[in-house]
Amino acid sequence: MKRYGLSIALPFAFFPLLTLSILTFSLVGPNLIQEICAAYIKAKPVSGGPTLNDPNLRVQVVFKNNGQIDIPTTSMTFLGPDDILVLEKNQGTVLRIIDGKLQKSPLLKVDVGDEVEWGMLGIALAKNDSKTYAFLYYTESDHGTILGNRLYKYELINNKLVNPTLLLDLPALSPHDGQENNHDGGKVAIGPDQNVYVGIGDVGGRTGQAQNNVHGSTMDGTSGILRITQNGQPVGKGILGNSVPLNIYYAYGIRNSFGFDFDPVTGNMWDTENGSEDKDEINLVFPGFNSGWTSVMGIAPKKFDTNENLVNFGGKGKYADPKFVWKQTIGPTALGFLNSDKLGQEYKDTMFTGDVNNGYLYNFKLDQDRTALSLEGPLADRVANTPSEEQKILFGQGFGVITDIKVSPDGYLYILGYDGTIYKIVPNSTT
Repeated sequence: MKRYGLSIALPFAFFPLLTLSILTFSLVGPNLIQEICAAYIKAKPVSGGPTLNDPNLRVQVVFKNNGQIDIPTTSMTFLGPDDILVLEKNQGTVLRIIDGKLQKSPLLKVDVGDEVEWGMLGIALAKNDSKTYAFLYYTESDHGTILGNRLYKYELINNKLVNPTLLLDLPALSPHDGQENNHDGGKVAIGPDQNVYVGIGDVGGRTGQAQNNVHGSTMDGTSGILRITQNGQPVGKGILGNSVPLNIYYAYGIRNSFGFDFDPVTGNMWDTENGSEDKDEINLVFPGFNSGWTSVMGIAPKKFDTNENLVNFGGKGKYADPKFVWKQTIGPTALGFLNSDKLGQEYKDTMFTGDVNNGYLYNFKLDQDRTALSLEGPLADRVANTPSEEQKILFGQGFGVITDIKVSPDGYLYILGYDGTIYKIVPNSTT
């Protein structure tokens, strides 16, 4: 089986310490990227538990981590109702929680790097011919030697993940001396087309063509959302080109993303993206989407020339402004659509996102065409200019850092916290 390795000897922002940003720019050149970093402060869960703004809904704790799970936890998925797989970032493990109880043995444990944003990062499941497969994205290590950010396909047999097949071998080390090996992305999803999608950031501040430096190094599998078949092949001839790795890019120009999902109505992809010092984004991601990093974050200035300032691969890649921007950094994380009416018709097919800084859960409705967000009043300009403006989209608070948002087969919305706690949003009438 052919796999696509991008191990070019070069080699989230979930987990950084508080850092100091040196420069503030809407337009940032590639030569400045190493000097710019986002300032994140990890929110802590409130002692009384999360609360919701809708009095008709409440939060249930499905699993409380009382020291059984090493933190942080990064992603989750469902084998069935009340049957949840959870990833321990630094331990390199896939855990199973059934009916709120942690099972004794992990389904998988592998050697991972645990620096900053390395680790066990993303998981997605697919069922084919009565078999269950897990697609796992993690920073593989061999006794301390980092091998790469890698996507593997495993088979679930007898409560173990076995028979690994390497599908993608991506950079994990910064090319810059002294630079953190951060912005590794990590989310994995199976799209409506049944292909596998993986998000990865600029991995230590790269400044190549994937980051819109026309004269930079060629595409290397970073700063993108990559798409392959479940057997590790490119889909068709590729969107940006038919050579490796152009043929596996679905989107590029992404600084770092910790969440994307597919609209259950249209099948369109939406993602969150972390800004440098400010201007965190939500984007509608189409095939060939260029998010603009490192040339622009947030809504581009009116005189911004995409042909002059961005790499577009002969017009195959196209830039689009974000559909929403937080001017002040909140560190957006997971993004998920609620594809059921279990919380009421007003939330059906709406979008939820989480963050790092505030411990907030946000809710967005889409417009009639579902190509933009339905925003009113001070948010009609698509920008939350102040913390008070973002209250208009606030759904809940007190979660601490939200690392994943998923819908269970039971149709309810589940939230995974950095601390390993799993929450479920339910109507007040639910027992």
